[in-house]
Amino acid sequence: MTQGPDPVFKSAIDGVLDLHAFRPKEVPDLVREYLRSCRAAGITEIRIIHGKGKGVLRETVHALLRLEPMVKNFRLANDRSSWGATLVDIYPPDVALPERPTRSGKTVTRAQATPSGPVTLPGWYRLLQKIFVRR
Repeated sequence: MTQGPDPVFKSAIDGVLDLHAFRPKEVPDLVREYLRSCRAAGITEIRIIHGKGKGVLRETVHALLRLEPMVKNFRLANDRSSWGATLVDIYPPDVALPERPTRSGKTVTRAQATPSGPVTLPGWYRLLQKIFVRR
């Protein structure tokens, strides 16, 4: 007996994306698609749960958010999850998306935006790494 493709399950989009169940290579496409789906559904405040750990997944998510034109702002959660979740504000669907300026001052369209170079970590994060991470 042959089976067809895996069934597709639709679920309601509630503005919370938990990345614990996904492989790291799936995260970039998943986050981008979730942001698009939330924007289409009119959800402008999103919580992305990436976990605390060593911060690799958090930095991956933050790097993606920096490049995504629909992201208005993002920050670490200020609740019990602290640095284990990121809160994201996106532009509503009826607002035109701005183009992202680069550090050189040139404007980059979405098609041109690609991750480049190492990510500079904030001072407070480097300090936490020195204190808590043993290499």
